[in-house]
Order: sequence, then C-alpha cells, then structure tokens
Amino acid sequence: MSGSDTAGAQTLTREVVVANSQGLHARPADMLAREARKWQSRIELVGEAQRVDGKSILDVLTLAAEAGTRLVVEATGPDAHEALEAIGGLFERKFNEHGTEQTS
Repeated sequence: MSGSDTAGAQTLTREVVVANSQGLHARPADMLAREARKWQSRIELVGEAQRVDGKSILDVLTLAAEAGTRLVVEATGPDAHEALEAIGGLFERKFNEHGTEQTS
C-alpha cells in the first residue's frame, strides 16, 4: 500500500488481481460495491484506461475486468486503511467463489 495526505484526507492505494476464473462479473462486483459502501472513504478502482466509483456496481462492471486483470484500489478518507484491507481481502479470497480453478 502507498499513500499521501492531501488537505487532511488520507489517500491510500493497493494493487489487486482479479483471480476469479470468470472475472469481475455481477456477483463479485455486487460484493465489492456493497463492501465499499460500508466505508466513509471514497473508493475508486483504476484500470488500464478508466477510473470508476467502487461504490457503484454498474461502474465496477464497466471495467470488464477478466481473470488476471490488475487493478488499483484507491481509498480517500478517514477509514481508508480499513477499507483497503476489507476490499483487498475480497480479491484475495476470490470473492468466496469456491468453484474457481486452482493454480499450483
């Protein structure tokens, strides 16, 4: 994670990888947006050519993030660190999709 403090609002970033075999489809996008909405901080996801609001399932889906896609999660606000930990955990757990392919 990296961060800066701009005008009192702390901004932190974390790189994540979409590990789900079907990518960031509707169910994980919904889980991500629901988790993001729990936090006071602004949550954005940054892909190759776009930046979207992590609290909006429709915005998250517009990333069309396939398996293996690298994204940067950016959180700005008083609970940025906790928000990044929670959202990063979703990616690490593959959004609790147990039927996904395992790599050795």
